[in-house]
Amino acid sequence: MRVSVSEAEGFVRLCAGELSWDEARLAERLALVAEGCWQPDAAELEHGARVAWRNNARCIGRLFWPSLRVRDLRHVSNPGEVHAALLDHAEAATNGGKIQPMLTVFAPADRDGAPVRIWNHQLFGYAGYRQGDGTLVGDPRNEAFTRAVQRLGWAGSGGPFDLLPLVIQERGREPVLFPPPVRQCVEVPLRHPDFPWFAELGLRWYAVPLLSDMRLRLGGIDFPAAPFNGWYMGTEIGRDLADETRYGVMPRLADAMGLSRRNPVWKDRALLELQAAVLHSFAADGVRIVDHHRASSDFMEFAAREQKAGRAVSADWSWIVPPMSASATPVFHRLWQDRAMLPDYQPQPPCWEG
Repeated sequence: MRVSVSEAEGFVRLCAGELSWDEARLAERLALVAEGCWQPDAAELEHGARVAWRNNARCIGRLFWPSLRVRDLRHVSNPGEVHAALLDHAEAATNGGKIQPMLTVFAPADRDGAPVRIWNHQLFGYAGYRQGDGTLVGDPRNEAFTRAVQRLGWAGSGGPFDLLPLVIQERGREPVLFPPPVRQCVEVPLRHPDFPWFAELGLRWYAVPLLSDMRLRLGGIDFPAAPFNGWYMGTEIGRDLADETRYGVMPRLADAMGLSRRNPVWKDRALLELQAAVLHSFAADGVRIVDHHRASSDFMEFAAREQKAGRAVSADWSWIVPPMSASATPVFHRLWQDRAMLPDYQPQPPCWEG
């Protein structure tokens, strides 16, 4: 296992301070670091994963970092076992709509690299199909990944909301294709509290944003397969559906609302009603979601608690500030700094692009 000694020592000292270790416990763990044979035990792994959430500069929902449930599967790298664990994670995290923040940690990197990687950006995602005339059906974000899984033999129905299959690759072996996780994926059909016709647009989204292609960096060790989830902020789904580079539903929605596109605020009005539909639909189906005003207030509470604890807050302004009604939220009016603190969840290149 590859371990950065300085990072490991810093992390062990962080655990000692925050988990109230005695001197003997700290000395024992530091001795293992000095000998080059330290690896996090279950308690250190759990705390480190939670601190990684606390440190992640792009997440607005960090008030709840102590509630992260950590599943330690470091002994697992076989694709079939990883797949089964991912399905278990999805069901447990969905929790009947009362979404539970959760992380599953698989085998760590060693001197030869990652023992196993999950190809999918998120466990749940919709295919993007490029048509002969250049138009695209589905989610443009997943167009390249859709082509990759088609080369592996998968063929979707060609619809706008086709769940993608899962792909898991063990080091030195061919990637293994698994069916789309239809049974584990709770989807919410979108409807509007005041516009009965909205349901006829056929829009939907999945309940749990389960990121599966980032690595957990903890104590100088990389965990390249460490899928984790929280719950959605409504504007995230609104952007996925509204942005011109994604589903681009705004013109269709505006026409259905009878809005003139000569009016300079037609997009604002349409986006507001799309957001109302997302929040209404998730609430009606009993699926946990947070609106951007509540999420912003929660983040300010998180920042206040961190200041009281004597810790600096790392935040990327462009990610923390919601994409609508920005100046109406308290996070807009603060300067934030991405301090790149560790432990953290970090992006890594898609393994299917090589």
